Amino acid sequence: MGRAARPIAKSTSSQRFNSTLRQGNVTHHEYIQVGKGRDVGLNQVAVFEGKVAGGNGEQVLSRDIYRLGQLLDFFRMLSFYFTTVGYYFCTMLTVLTVYIFLYGKAYLALSGVGESIQIMAEISDNTALSAALNTQFLFQIGIFTAVPMVLGFILEQGFLRAVVSFVTMQFQLCSVFFTFSLGTKTHYFGRTILHGGARYQATGRGFVVRHIKFSENYRLYSRSHFVKGLEVVLLLVVYLAYGYNDGGALPFILLTVSSWFMAISWLFAPYLFNPSGFEWQKTVEDFRDWTNWLLYRGGIGVKGEESWEAWWDEELWYIVGPNPIIYYSHYDVQPYSMTRDHWGSAEWSSVRSIACC
Repeated sequence: MGRAARPIAKSTSSQRFNSTLRQGNVTHHEYIQVGKGRDVGLNQVAVFEGKVAGGNGEQVLSRDIYRLGQLLDFFRMLSFYFTTVGYYFCTMLTVLTVYIFLYGKAYLALSGVGESIQIMAEISDNTALSAALNTQFLFQIGIFTAVPMVLGFILEQGFLRAVVSFVTMQFQLCSVFFTFSLGTKTHYFGRTILHGGARYQATGRGFVVRHIKFSENYRLYSRSHFVKGLEVVLLLVVYLAYGYNDGGALPFILLTVSSWFMAISWLFAPYLFNPSGFEWQKTVEDFRDWTNWLLYRGGIGVKGEESWEAWWDEELWYIVGPNPIIYYSHYDVQPYSMTRDHWGSAEWSSVRSIACC
């Protein structure tokens, strides 16, 4: 019982919404059970998670969510939030909180207000203000997205074996993977809410024990991880250069270690999990292929895999249209020239329906 829509196979959650709205009075006929291949490569996992996150972003804009929010009681609403869009919404809030924290620190550093506030707090013995200025911002580490999995291990294997499994996973760079996954879900979920236009993406599920070229990784992770990772690094460098810290290097490390970990994970995880990622010959070939991709001119019939110019045009498909308007994205903290007629597009018909209700 899927939803009739132009982009097919985008999300199958609408059948659960319809079943709940109809009080379970629906029939389901299952004829065959098929096992699908499992995504084991980083690129396959990232594409799949991006597809699911984009589908959850469309659910936020759908009238089904609006109607269920009006009809469910408080406790069922909590369960509904946790089992649908709540996880992705909290993930996006976590990353946004990191940006707010870093931009706040950069503002205090560049304006010089941070030093005066810190001195005033020490003179007046205002411990609450001092604690607020020196908060060790640790809760944004992507490892906390693995907490439900750890609890599942404890339930299935016992506490001791779960701890051993968790420590083993850290040696396998589990924290790096989950932090990288945090950025994937946040990017696609937030972009779909801002611009709409979630679409089906085939993951392939092919043979993945092969080297992925740098140009392919760049095309897939540029907007979602590399740009944002460099932005976080720039903010941390500004805070390091101009911030006031009378306690030496240790307070700065405690304040920013998790942000550095997040930025490094976003920038280098595709190469850590890439087979033969540090082999010199493949590195030279990747650099040559990347420069050829950058210098190749785009045009009619040229695909994004062949030219940077064609790829850039494809990256802007969700904000390109016939009627230009100015749109400011607080999520990306940069202005966009939004050239899409939102209220005339099929993706925003659900928002239009909510407004009519």
